[in-house]
Amino acid sequence: MIRLIAAILALLLAAPAQAQVTLAISCGAVGVEFQMCREAAESWARETGNQVQLVSTPSGSTERLALYQQLLSAGSADLDVLQLDVVWPGILGRNLLDLAPHVPPAELEPVFPALIENNTVAGRLVALPWFTNAGVLYYRRDLLEKHGRAVPETWAELTETAAFIMQAERAAGADRMWGYVFQGRAYEGLTVNALEWLHSHGGGRIVDPDGKVTVNTPQAVAAIRQAAGWVGTITPRGVLNYAEEDARGVFQSGNAVFMRNWPYAWPLLNAEDSVVRGQVGVALLPRGGPEGQHSATLGGEQLAVSRHSRHPEQAIALIRYLTSSAEQKRRAIAGGFNPALRPLYQDAEVLAANPFFGDLYESFANAVPRPSAVTGRRYNQVSAEFWNAVHAVLAGQMQAAPALDRLERNLARIGRDGQW
Repeated sequence: MIRLIAAILALLLAAPAQAQVTLAISCGAVGVEFQMCREAAESWARETGNQVQLVSTPSGSTERLALYQQLLSAGSADLDVLQLDVVWPGILGRNLLDLAPHVPPAELEPVFPALIENNTVAGRLVALPWFTNAGVLYYRRDLLEKHGRAVPETWAELTETAAFIMQAERAAGADRMWGYVFQGRAYEGLTVNALEWLHSHGGGRIVDPDGKVTVNTPQAVAAIRQAAGWVGTITPRGVLNYAEEDARGVFQSGNAVFMRNWPYAWPLLNAEDSVVRGQVGVALLPRGGPEGQHSATLGGEQLAVSRHSRHPEQAIALIRYLTSSAEQKRRAIAGGFNPALRPLYQDAEVLAANPFFGDLYESFANAVPRPSAVTGRRYNQVSAEFWNAVHAVLAGQMQAAPALDRLERNLARIGRDGQW
């Protein structure tokens, strides 16, 4: 009998632990992003004895944000862990846990500082960076070599080089060639592009971290005026309705010398069916001038824990696992996701899988966040005012100086003169 009891106890002790809790996580909605999230979450569940439930959410960012806002404002515990766009921490921050007390400083030290700044709202770290993004300049390496031109360092050099090569290629029969394409539609993508123009000229960050509106400066006026000068000259007028994929379509079909886009475009440009495969280079976006700087708007995705979660301790453990160095390395190698951790840009295995990551390091290290943390729930309104004002200038409906003067007054009103 004693031996039987001992055997039963041994079996019980050897059996897998019963599930402690079930966590609901919303992460990538489609494709490899969803697959890799599921694999990692299920791996954590096996290691801890917990269970995970992946919640299906809309693939569109606007619709997903609306769903998050609805659930969080209702105090719903239906989601424990949420994947956030880089501009959402300020919008949703009130309903997210402060992670700083639960994450050792050593885990945060390797993260790009701009991401920590972006995810800190009113002194609270409301999300952990998962993967990052920053704008880069794609260029036709073959065309620059053919015409004896260097990669432009400033926007003025880009303007001149783009015009020269475009005209030469058109004269040689490439009558659909353009010099430069970017995201010019009146949407968040234009906020991203225009912030890069402003910041590279030293013209402000739309709203500074201290809450001051910085859109109506001489440098900002010069930057927007310069961009407006591209439309119809080195850039097709159709750019006024271009998003990321529209710009990529023109560039990848061989009809543009330069393109501003996100790193996601690199493997697509070099796919087997790409017209420009093997002919594309990647560089930092140009400086505003001799006194300017290379500026790239910060993008990427974060992981946060709902303050309405019934299992906050386990949810925090899950996002620490998902954002760990080992998991970010796996995602970089298997899925091409840009790590949020600086040391991984020197990892030989990561660079072997993604040779261009080394070229992008400076873009990520110096990326400028959009003013979502300081403006909080008013960010969407701020961004819409900004992109609409810039679009009006690009479309020739207003001059840069009066447009930015009016924008400054509108943003001051929205922000209650800095009291966001």
